[in-house]
Amino acid sequence: MDLATIIGFVLAWGAFFASVIMEGGDLKAFINPSALVLVFGGTFGATMMSFPMHEIKQLPSILKHAFKGGDENAPAVITKLVSFAERARREGLLALEEEARDITDEFLKKGVQLAVDGTDPELVRVIMQTDIAFLEERHNSGANVFLTMGGFAPTLGVIGTVAGLVHMLANLSDPSSMGPSIAAAFIATLMGVSSANLLFLPLGNKLKHRSQGELLMKEIMMEGILAIQAGDNPRVVEEKLKAFLSPKERTHVQTADAGR
Repeated sequence: MDLATIIGFVLAWGAFFASVIMEGGDLKAFINPSALVLVFGGTFGATMMSFPMHEIKQLPSILKHAFKGGDENAPAVITKLVSFAERARREGLLALEEEARDITDEFLKKGVQLAVDGTDPELVRVIMQTDIAFLEERHNSGANVFLTMGGFAPTLGVIGTVAGLVHMLANLSDPSSMGPSIAAAFIATLMGVSSANLLFLPLGNKLKHRSQGELLMKEIMMEGILAIQAGDNPRVVEEKLKAFLSPKERTHVQTADAGR
C-alpha cells in the first residue's frame, strides 16, 4: 500500500473534521442527504457522460492503483539490466532467453525476447515506444476521470446551494427557519468543494505522478535493452541508465559494481 496516499487521506479529512469540532460545530449538522445525493450522484453522472462506459467500469481498478505502492524501483531495474548486460557479454545475447522466462514484467520480457530473436534495434525501439505511448494514454485517461470529478463536484455543490436558497425564498412565511435553511443550503457547496479538494483532485494527481514513475521505468527498460543489444560494456550500460536517476537514487545502484 502507498502510505503517502493513506496518511494524506486521513490527515486531510481529519483536519477538516477537527476544525469543525474546534469551532464548536455539530457534525450532525453537516449530514444533508439531499446535498449528498446531488453532489456525489450528480458528479458521477456528469462524469459518466464525459467518458466511454469501458473507462467508467475500470474505476475500481484505477482507484486501487492510486492506493497501491510501486512494485519495483528504478535502481533495482537498472541493477537487473546491468546483470543482463554482464551475462550477455560473457555468454552471448542468446543466454538471455533463459533470463526472459523468469521476468514478471511483461514489457521488459517482450523487449528481451525481441532482442534475443535478433529483431532490428530500430524496430525494437518502435515497438517499445508504441507500448509506452499507449500506456501513457491509458494512464492519463484514468487520472482524467478523477480530475474531471474534481471539476464537477464544486459546481454541483453550488447548484445544490442555489436550489436550497430558492426553496428557502419560496417559503418565507416562517422567518425563524431562515437561518437553518441557509445553513443547510450551503452544506452542498461545502460537500462539493471538500470532496473535490480532499478526494478527487488529489487522487487524480497521484495517478498522474504514479504514471510518470511507471513511464520512466519503461524508458529505462527500453534504453537498457537497446544498449545490451548493441553490445555495450556493462559499465557503460549502467552509466547510461543512471542518467535517468537523481544523484541520491544513483547510490542505490552501486550493488551492480560489486560483482565487477
